[in-house]
Amino acid sequence: MSFFDRLNNGWIITKNSFSILKKNRQLIIFPILSSLSLILVIALFVVGIFATAGWEAEYIQTENELLNYVILFGFYFVNYFIVVFFNMALIHCSKLYFDGEEATVSAGLKFSLSRIGTIVSWALFAATVGTILKLIQENSGIIGKFITGLLGIVWGVTTFFVVPVIAYENHGPISAFKRSTQLMKSKWGESLAATFSLGLIQAIVLLLLAIPVVLIAVYVNLYVALFIGIIAGFLSFAIFSAAETLFISSVYHNITGKIDDHFDQQLVDSLFEAKKS
Repeated sequence: MSFFDRLNNGWIITKNSFSILKKNRQLIIFPILSSLSLILVIALFVVGIFATAGWEAEYIQTENELLNYVILFGFYFVNYFIVVFFNMALIHCSKLYFDGEEATVSAGLKFSLSRIGTIVSWALFAATVGTILKLIQENSGIIGKFITGLLGIVWGVTTFFVVPVIAYENHGPISAFKRSTQLMKSKWGESLAATFSLGLIQAIVLLLLAIPVVLIAVYVNLYVALFIGIIAGFLSFAIFSAAETLFISSVYHNITGKIDDHFDQQLVDSLFEAKKS
């Protein structure tokens, strides 16, 4: 199958993801809660750092590298925990929808809470990997930075199915990573056309949103434009994040043998077609 055929199929599956989201608009609350939680965490980290420095920027500790990496690890851990927690809730709601059951926000949150131990374990593992990559990147030359950049991309690809795996399969963090890698290898195509489609659509939407924001800034008020732009950008991010998670959930259930009525089997297989030896 050619790249353009895959791209076309990606557009179709992307539209199906948005269709599911349109029928279950309450699901957008999960990426919104995730984003707000991350903003709160960042604010707490910043406040904590400034507080320990006596609220003086010049006294912020930068020489103690061990402390810096400990703080970085803590930030990564909280970040991974929050993202996985709410993504898992959304994925479970999508499963309920595929099963013909009512997909409620409370049901998603209760499910994530029931997997809290697994989420913590994965967050610890992912934070460790992230900290190690950051350490290598900051203490290596150009080649080292290039290699760690590639490793970061590989990490993103191989962990594509981690959230549904730790949600529905009894795996620890390392075995979940291996399982996600196995699923991706078995269904890896020439490209992830749907991911490309989501990114392209989002870029177009942001461009279209930027036009009225700029006009408001020029002819009305800069601060009004900034407020509208932030709100519009935030909602746009939440919608596309939810659509991407719905796509991952559907493909996972398709791969593991559950074929639902909302996605065409052949289209999904074409995006994650096994490599030819």
